Amino acid sequence: MPIRQLPSHLINQIAAGEVVERPASVVKELVENSLDAGSRAIQIDIISGGQKLIRIRDDGAGIDHDELALALSRHATSKIASLDDLEVVASLGFRGEALPSIASVARLTLTSRAASADSAWQLEADGGAVSTPAPAAHPQGTTVEVHDLFYNTPARRRFLRTERTEYSHIEKWVRRLTLSRPDIAFTLTHNRRTALSLAAATDEESRRQRVASVCGDAFADQCVYIERETDGIALSGWIGLPTFNRSQPDMQYWFVNGRSISDKTLSHAARHAYRDVLFHGRYPAYILNLTMDPAGVDANAHPAKHEVRFRDGRRVHGVVSQTVEVALKDTRPGGHNVAPIPMTRDSAFNQGSMPLHRGPSTAAVRETLAAYGSLATAPSLAETPDPSAAVPPLGFAVAQLAGVYILAENSEGLVVVDMHAAHERIIYEKLKRGYDDRDLVRQPLLVPEAISVSESEANLVEQSGHVLEKLGLVVDRSGPTNLTIREVPALLRNADAESLLRDVLSDISESGSSNRIDDVSDDYLATMACHYSVRANRILTLAEMNALLREMESTERADQCNHGRPTWTKITLPELDRLFLRGR
Repeated sequence: MPIRQLPSHLINQIAAGEVVERPASVVKELVENSLDAGSRAIQIDIISGGQKLIRIRDDGAGIDHDELALALSRHATSKIASLDDLEVVASLGFRGEALPSIASVARLTLTSRAASADSAWQLEADGGAVSTPAPAAHPQGTTVEVHDLFYNTPARRRFLRTERTEYSHIEKWVRRLTLSRPDIAFTLTHNRRTALSLAAATDEESRRQRVASVCGDAFADQCVYIERETDGIALSGWIGLPTFNRSQPDMQYWFVNGRSISDKTLSHAARHAYRDVLFHGRYPAYILNLTMDPAGVDANAHPAKHEVRFRDGRRVHGVVSQTVEVALKDTRPGGHNVAPIPMTRDSAFNQGSMPLHRGPSTAAVRETLAAYGSLATAPSLAETPDPSAAVPPLGFAVAQLAGVYILAENSEGLVVVDMHAAHERIIYEKLKRGYDDRDLVRQPLLVPEAISVSESEANLVEQSGHVLEKLGLVVDRSGPTNLTIREVPALLRNADAESLLRDVLSDISESGSSNRIDDVSDDYLATMACHYSVRANRILTLAEMNALLREMESTERADQCNHGRPTWTKITLPELDRLFLRGR
């Protein structure tokens, strides 16, 4: 077959394969155009999962009459005019591909009225053939109707799923977009039934209500708002407390300069911040907005603009990880105005009795204080607290249950503490502080270990020797592809030195830094804390229990143990009253 120039309609249909994957892709592209136009309210109407009709109506700036036909031409856009504009693009769209691509695989009607125009104009496109604009009745803004998607590309249409599945993808994208712009009103209908109606959120309370309407009341009740700017990078949004976690990473929303994206750097930064407060195999939930200089973000890195590329990913990673980690440090009793685990009537108590230990004798607990290690009983903590003193968040201990739980009373009701999990977190945080306050102590290997590497890895060792030494690794280059490991961190002296070095070199090669040492050290410190913490079936005095409660209140991340399990919960007096049918 000879080389030939493809016709324009076929070029558009090929391009549509990247831009228009399914009806949800059409909704995403058109709504983003509406947002770029400065719309304050957006109406989205869907029929048959988007296969029969997708209608997007907005009140944005509109399109001038003489530009209406141009809007359906490939690579025609009002958002950039030069390469310099592309380098600092802040709009969601900028390629000028969406409308012509959609028009090439559907029957499209475009109606718009610019702010300065006396009337609206409308044109139609059928498989790429565009009509002449005609006058129409329409308020300021734009309406795009997409009928019979993929009607002229049967192969693409056969790949569509059921109406329910396609609509679920649309709803997912719309919910994402509503989270990115809480200041915009959104309405979504499917088969003429309203599925979502959200007024514009103008203050923190209304923004929280939007979060609740999209992510559920449970998340809204167990999340905290964060806002911080560092080195020109601003991070804001809602992060779920560790007690609100998921079996899948299905409630993690990232927006960079208003664009909904999926990014490994950002996801890893958030995961790193949650690393020792979540139970194994669980995932955090969050809605986070990253705002920075557009020149530092490449928004043109993905055909569908689902991903971005950062010019300084290491700095972005550090800001995100540190900001989220600082916010999570305050997850301790009294730190956030959120109960760690809401108790339901069914889960509050089981009928029956358990052994309750009150005020054991000193002789029965002589060895208990030794188990606490650095946890000392303060002289001011008498077994009978001063009634006039302010009640602390965890209250005062009244009993011990089954040698495992501390029962305490605070101003709201009953507090139940898992003493081993709580003490484990306390010891762990103390060990981490001791580790962070000094340089890594290095341990010389009795027999230096020689390993073979690639020449690029050997060059990396020479270039990053100071980084390796800071991490506690002393490595010499003994040949073009040979290294000798002479010292390792004393804390990791029993680790596989070769595997550790290879992992660190891989991290440095990929991102210019390494968190491998810190991650492994945290695991070792967590193991030590678990062994040193007070064990179950230890009988404690009230003074010892109160000492543990006060330590919890002053310890970061004390709501969870090192493995992410909760350390305490509470049952309020009204909940207790309901259990016993009081007041009925």
